[in-house]
Amino acid sequence: MVLLDQYKYDLQQYAPQMKDLEGALGREEKNARIAQIEEQMNDPDFWTDGEKSGGLMKEMKALKEELNSFDKVKTQYDDLLTLIDMAIEENDGDLEAEIESEFASFVKNIDAYKVATLLSGEFDHMDAILTLHAGAGGTESCDWAGMLYRMYTRWAERHKYAIEVLDYLDGDEAGIKSVTVQISGLNAYGYLKSERGVHRLVRISPFNAAGKRQTSFVSCDVMPDIEENLDVEVADEDIRIDTYRSSGAGGQHINKTSSAIRITHIPTGIVVQCQNERSQFQNKDKAMQMLKSKLYLLKKEEQAKNLADIRGDVTEIGWGNQIRSYVMQPYTMVKDHRTNCEVGNVGAVLDGDIDVFMNEYLKFIAK
Repeated sequence: MVLLDQYKYDLQQYAPQMKDLEGALGREEKNARIAQIEEQMNDPDFWTDGEKSGGLMKEMKALKEELNSFDKVKTQYDDLLTLIDMAIEENDGDLEAEIESEFASFVKNIDAYKVATLLSGEFDHMDAILTLHAGAGGTESCDWAGMLYRMYTRWAERHKYAIEVLDYLDGDEAGIKSVTVQISGLNAYGYLKSERGVHRLVRISPFNAAGKRQTSFVSCDVMPDIEENLDVEVADEDIRIDTYRSSGAGGQHINKTSSAIRITHIPTGIVVQCQNERSQFQNKDKAMQMLKSKLYLLKKEEQAKNLADIRGDVTEIGWGNQIRSYVMQPYTMVKDHRTNCEVGNVGAVLDGDIDVFMNEYLKFIAK
């Protein structure tokens, strides 16, 4: 019974947090906005402007998800408190295991909800475009890029985010030289912005006959998929457009037509690529959208005088610049060098279990 009393005491310590979170939720304002959008949907002309109606539908979905997320945590809190009271009243020690499991689940869920409230940046709610580039090291680095691509794909699947490959270049022998993927879902960019930087792997190389430890590097760039018409002018003389044959993962035109597009912005050196759309024109439109988004971010950074706030510093893919190390030999550990967050289960991390690093990063930048 002492243990049940302790659980009740520990749970009640969250009561002030629950009250503060509900107060900050702005339920009345959100419900009023949802009702306003639903009223607009009754207008016969609502769907004539697909871009506008799509944006409003996304906004309404985000508002409902935010309300539902809090309600789930609140319901779990109330149900757990009722369960503990019932166990104490009936002197039922058999419920202790269930209460222990539910309490651990509640703590995890409320922590995740509190982290989600930190996603208040201008672009945080948007879809994300993530690009991986293998560093120096040949096959070993390409294999590491393939492992990271799988890690982010598994993470996206866990969160029920949609995944679309925009550009893909195979390694010469194994793995991936580079890949660009769009990850779509509420707050995808808000979470994935924590992954921007250089990722370092230390392991016994399967490509080294001598069985020596190998260190490999891959850079990860993340940008929001800004869909609206941006006020960014791109002069024709400032860009170089190259076409090439699609390769690797992609659609029906792979290796058949030179429909893939690479755009280089000469003044800044920014390069964007797209090969996944059905035609060269669609690939060009998507690549131009990506370029304008990057230039828009660059402009915002200059205005804010804080380069690391949105895009992060551009660094060499090598020693001393890594944001995170994944060590598989001589011990196993993944460590984020910005937050000092450490996880011993490398296999779970590489299988997409990276929320702890994202959450700690969001707390870190919020301080």
